[in-house]
Amino acid sequence: MTGPTVVPAPVTGRTDHPVITDAAQTPLILVVDDEPAIRLGVARALKREGLDVAMEATGEAALETVRLLKPDLVLLDVGLPGMDGYAVCRGIKEDLETRLTPVVLLTGRSALGDRVLGLEAGADDFLTKPADRSELLARVRSSLKTKQFTDELEYAESVLFTLARSIEGRDASTEGHCERLSAYATALGRHMGLSADEITALDRAGIVHDIGKVAVPDAILLKSEPLSQDEWAVMRKHPLTGEYICSPLRSFRLVLPIIRHHHEKLDGSGYPDGLAGAEIPLTARVLQVVDVYDALTTTRPYKPALAAADAWRTLDAEVAKGWWDPEIVAAFRTLLGPPADEQRGQA
Repeated sequence: MTGPTVVPAPVTGRTDHPVITDAAQTPLILVVDDEPAIRLGVARALKREGLDVAMEATGEAALETVRLLKPDLVLLDVGLPGMDGYAVCRGIKEDLETRLTPVVLLTGRSALGDRVLGLEAGADDFLTKPADRSELLARVRSSLKTKQFTDELEYAESVLFTLARSIEGRDASTEGHCERLSAYATALGRHMGLSADEITALDRAGIVHDIGKVAVPDAILLKSEPLSQDEWAVMRKHPLTGEYICSPLRSFRLVLPIIRHHHEKLDGSGYPDGLAGAEIPLTARVLQVVDVYDALTTTRPYKPALAAADAWRTLDAEVAKGWWDPEIVAAFRTLLGPPADEQRGQA
């Protein structure tokens, strides 16, 4: 089923929200300008190129339309009344659902400071008003091509996430494990003050960290008895396989070290590379802790679930062995708070 498109608006007299239909999708451009002559003139030029156009006159209405229709490009006037174009652009780029939407700022201002403000707001390009038709169409074509590449990237990521969840589905006992790790890891990353890029990497890694298990046979993955030496050799390859599967995506640059190193141990006894201490990337150390905690507190083919208090005792014992980062374990304990059974004992 194709997504919604906009019925091309009349070139005069229309400023309300566009009509949604189920027609075949063509690129949708949102034109935002409080001057009707400019708004309608830009719309005419775009419609002659076979593009769908939606129009808004205010920043507030523009943000609502972006969230509703997910346009392929926003042509945005800087000098809007009330919420100006910089604020609208910032709102688009700060929303996870719309942050990859290209925004071209339309401005009559040529000062360097104004362009710097636009770049700081996340603008992808600038166009000076009144816009030359040839330049307008060239900028639109360029932005739409970028959006196409972005859509293809998002599709590739979604395929990897689907594959990772299908691998999780092979073992009924790990249902929800990926989502829990993603939630735990991003919450812990924020609690520790990690950067936005690191938190995004943790979010993705929580889903795909075990994607390499696609190459591990069910007889090994679901085995309830201890693995043999040969079986362990197969299991220990999954971080490398996962890194290889995800390596073509440049957007996974910060995710790859987490995938590869989430089974390392602080004392150097982990795998696949035997890294020790700070050699293990910080984000990988974060995922290690939440991964172990989730494994301890859920049922697996080889063990029953532990109560939270018992899980923390096990984690503390493994920290004493030199396996996990004690500062990260302490931060995670603070984030989650005392286990319910400990709270009852203190009451």
